[in-house]
Amino acid sequence: MIAPWPTTRPAQIPSQRGDTDDAMAVGTTVDHLTETYRAHYRSLLGLAALLLDDTASCEDVVQEAFIRVHSARGRVRDPEKTLAYLRQTVVNLSRSALRRRILGLKLLSKPMPDMASAEEGAYDLLERDQLIKAMRGLQRRQREVLVLRYFADMTEAQVAQTLGISLGSVKAYGSRGIAALRVAMETPA
Repeated sequence: MIAPWPTTRPAQIPSQRGDTDDAMAVGTTVDHLTETYRAHYRSLLGLAALLLDDTASCEDVVQEAFIRVHSARGRVRDPEKTLAYLRQTVVNLSRSALRRRILGLKLLSKPMPDMASAEEGAYDLLERDQLIKAMRGLQRRQREVLVLRYFADMTEAQVAQTLGISLGSVKAYGSRGIAALRVAMETPA
């Protein structure tokens, strides 16, 4: 756990703003916020710990609360209400942190829309294995024609040129290969 500040009082730093800090109420001075930070850091950390689950988040929330109250210190007119403002800010920031976590968990738990279920994936795997087994059972030329035509996405003319056979032979090997695949895929293994 990080200690908030040393307990010795720092030397007075002259205000760069001149009279503007002096014109503010007693509860809004930087010195009062510093004293409140020293005196109530641990209790505010305990409050955040009741709402959040990890120390790092609690420390972040408490420090962010002090930063926010410091930046809005012009709204705090009564020194007695400074601690109340800090407590409320800690509670609000803790709620926000929890909301972000819950939203993140909700987004992570949803499967992507285009993802197949595990069951569908298993069936796809079985079908692919069956197709590979059936392809291995084809004649070499039938397998070559089907692979080039449908998996390499070549035209019949490109397949003919690649294999060095006629266009009619590509059509014949292709139709016979598909017929053989149909029979092999319908037959139980």
